[in-house]
Amino acid sequence: MHKDAEEETGIILRNISSMQGFSPDEWALFSETEKYTAALSDDGNLQNNKSYNPFLSYAYLSALEDSGCVGEATGWVPCHLRLETQQGRLLAAAPAYLKSHSQGEYVFDHGWAEAFERAGGQYYPKLQLGIPFTPATGARLLTTDTPATQRALLSSAITQFTDHNQLSSAHVTFAEMADIQALTEAGFLHRKDQQFHFKNNGFQDYNDFLEELISRKRKTLKRERREALSNGISIDWLTGKDLTEDIWDKFYAFYMDTGSRKWGRPYLNREFYSLIGERMGDDIVLIMAKRDGRYIAGAINFIGGDRLFGRHWGCIEDHPFLHFEVCYHQAIDYAIAHKLSVVEAGAQGEHKLARGYEPVTTHSAHYISHTGFRDAVAQYLRREIREVEMNNSYYAEHSPFRKFHQPD
Repeated sequence: MHKDAEEETGIILRNISSMQGFSPDEWALFSETEKYTAALSDDGNLQNNKSYNPFLSYAYLSALEDSGCVGEATGWVPCHLRLETQQGRLLAAAPAYLKSHSQGEYVFDHGWAEAFERAGGQYYPKLQLGIPFTPATGARLLTTDTPATQRALLSSAITQFTDHNQLSSAHVTFAEMADIQALTEAGFLHRKDQQFHFKNNGFQDYNDFLEELISRKRKTLKRERREALSNGISIDWLTGKDLTEDIWDKFYAFYMDTGSRKWGRPYLNREFYSLIGERMGDDIVLIMAKRDGRYIAGAINFIGGDRLFGRHWGCIEDHPFLHFEVCYHQAIDYAIAHKLSVVEAGAQGEHKLARGYEPVTTHSAHYISHTGFRDAVAQYLRREIREVEMNNSYYAEHSPFRKFHQPD
């Protein structure tokens, strides 16, 4: 058990060893965790919450724990942070984990760890704040009310918790800018990276989107989509009650085959998929490719309040351009059909630019306890940010769009 931290104001930061330390009703106090708003629409129906992030939902985070994907055995020990009054009223929280390695984070600090340990330090365990195995931007400092005040209190409490427990560092990854501002004011270092997202500018269909591209790129993508489906392949979108155990078996076979070849050991187990299908099936769409009456490939996507999050892909047959069709083109089709504003297609991948995904800057914040090492990391990050900005210039020169939008 790691020590709690107590602010001079009497506000207490507790570390919680599982999501069971919060009731679902408490977790629902955070606006990003609930699919619907409290208010009904004009026609009396439930109203979608545009800020909803499925990875922050109680269902998703508890499924990671209940399936054993996170825990002592995997080096992701839940250490969720709960900011509360002395009377126990929840003010703010952050999904957090004590890490004994740097795998599954998608913001790479392996070099930092090696340098710190060569100098005689102990880098692990470290505190990781974010969603395991998930390079998707979202709120990391969850607040119930007075967000700016609570973010500032929670940011300060995280640094105290890190120092009190003699941890080398705390890392808040894929955070929103409101969180980054509070964290940097508390002494965190700001880090930038890039992803590629599709932005739905009110398109009516895929052809409407293609009109945004230069002529040569339009022709290339049309040909690519035709060839992807040329071997008698069809595409299904499966969600909600469509997500049977048989379907999960098929998708998991794709995930294991491709994951084993790319990463050595996939992070997620079969039980996890059953749990999310049961607990949040309406927030999931499997884009599945079928040939000769059987599924041969698929990609899992999560549906947020205003965006689609593409996550894992796998296949048991290789076909030209099928990966691009299932992961990128079909995701655009789905987003346009369901009036979603953005498709986040995961980490890295310059090949996404040619398929209509624009570069977007992602943000993380890092608190380094050791002053000398903090200065060295800060110097490294200044150089890294210059490289990110140089990449932006390169993407502007190679953009498929008639009008290129610089990332924020």
